[in-house]
Amino acid sequence: MPAMAQGKPKKGGTLRLGMEGGSASDSLDPRTYADSIPIAYSLMIWNTLVEIDTAGNATPELAESWESKPGAMEWVFNIRKGITFGSGKTLDADDVIYSINLHRGETKSPAKGLLEAITEINKLSANQVEIKLKAGNADLPFILSDYHMIIVPNGTTDFQKADGTGAFTLTEWQPGVRIVCKRKSGEYWKPGRGNFDTVELRYIGDAAVRTQALITNQVDAINRVNQKTVGLLSKSKNIKIARSQGAGNRFAFVALTDVDPYKKRDVMLGLKYGIDRQTIIKNVFSGYATVGMDHTIGPLNKYYDKSQKARPFDPDKAAFHFKKAGMSGPFELQVSEGAYTGATDSAVIFQESLKKAKANLDVKRVSGDGYWDNVWLKVPFCAVYWGNRPTADLQLSQTFVTGQTWNDTHYSNPKFDKLVVDARVELDEKKRAEMYAECQRLLSEEAGMICFAIGDALDAGSTRLRGLEPHARYDMNDQRLAEKGWFA
Repeated sequence: MPAMAQGKPKKGGTLRLGMEGGSASDSLDPRTYADSIPIAYSLMIWNTLVEIDTAGNATPELAESWESKPGAMEWVFNIRKGITFGSGKTLDADDVIYSINLHRGETKSPAKGLLEAITEINKLSANQVEIKLKAGNADLPFILSDYHMIIVPNGTTDFQKADGTGAFTLTEWQPGVRIVCKRKSGEYWKPGRGNFDTVELRYIGDAAVRTQALITNQVDAINRVNQKTVGLLSKSKNIKIARSQGAGNRFAFVALTDVDPYKKRDVMLGLKYGIDRQTIIKNVFSGYATVGMDHTIGPLNKYYDKSQKARPFDPDKAAFHFKKAGMSGPFELQVSEGAYTGATDSAVIFQESLKKAKANLDVKRVSGDGYWDNVWLKVPFCAVYWGNRPTADLQLSQTFVTGQTWNDTHYSNPKFDKLVVDARVELDEKKRAEMYAECQRLLSEEAGMICFAIGDALDAGSTRLRGLEPHARYDMNDQRLAEKGWFA
């Protein structure tokens, strides 16, 4: 429902969210954010310089405008005046510089790779910041919209103070259980936003429990709706579905390609031909997904290579590659519903389809609690999902460039790394598209990611809730439902 058709925003009420995508180890430190719940609560409390609108365009947030010199190597961001943090401190250029630098230099922030091109950040005035790059990047505003890039007061080391410029202030902090925020007094600096008196975010990792909570009016909205329940929920006159086709998560199994046996390319090709993607999409996702191409670029991205054909389920070809590699398992795949809903069922279908290639897959079910700390990036073969990103560069640079923190396949190819860098600075759209197409072809053939499906983003909520709309990037209206929504 377009914003104009939803009526004038109204103040008041408590928004109750039931969400998957967090754990007891969640933190308020932006250098640790890795899933939906931390993104959601951070954007209740803080803001970024740039926001992405529902169509995927970069729009002003704390930066009211920006401009670059020809070549896109030197940028100036104009910071809004009169914005204050909860502590009363006025936002200025020092806060912006400090916040960006949290993800530069000696840091474990997953956003470090996004900012490596920055050579200088200079304060031109109290409300102007200059950013210089070692190479041009027309996507810099998109990078600064990344959810790690919230703006905190200069010098912040104790993030538990939750001192932000956002619409809400933190009042209850129980990571893994629930988080409560209350609206700040006075008018929010964004007209029409920050309408709820209180936002209660509950951690509900089980999809069935989450769905039941919505049906029984214990929560007002849920994310990551199980595709199998969409039909049931759609029949209710009190529930609406927000569906963004192809904008959902990228569902995958990832293998470390510098570890045996996955360092053998024929093993990976055998696994890629041996997975029945269509059956998984039909049976696990109820058709609410498109076939993945073994990388994270999705069909909504303008640089998606439409000439690339989906890898078919071909047991004979899979068997050929396993024979060439001199092995056919057993391969241990660690999965959990804590990775994503349907991970276990997808793995079981994968296990059955590999049998037709005379290969053995051992599906090891592990706990969802601490999955992202103890399994992902740690074990040789596991389930993972990747969220959508607004640009091809963001999709590729965090995930596949050599040495990046979140390179969860340990993929390393100098040719690929150079293509990513060259495409980033290429202003000729045709040439840029060709570079990204080559990146996709390399990943499909060489990388350790088996991205078998790109899901639709599926949220559900009460029909009296406004602001629950499809978005080109993340679920829950780019995780800004608390800020954007209201009750009719």
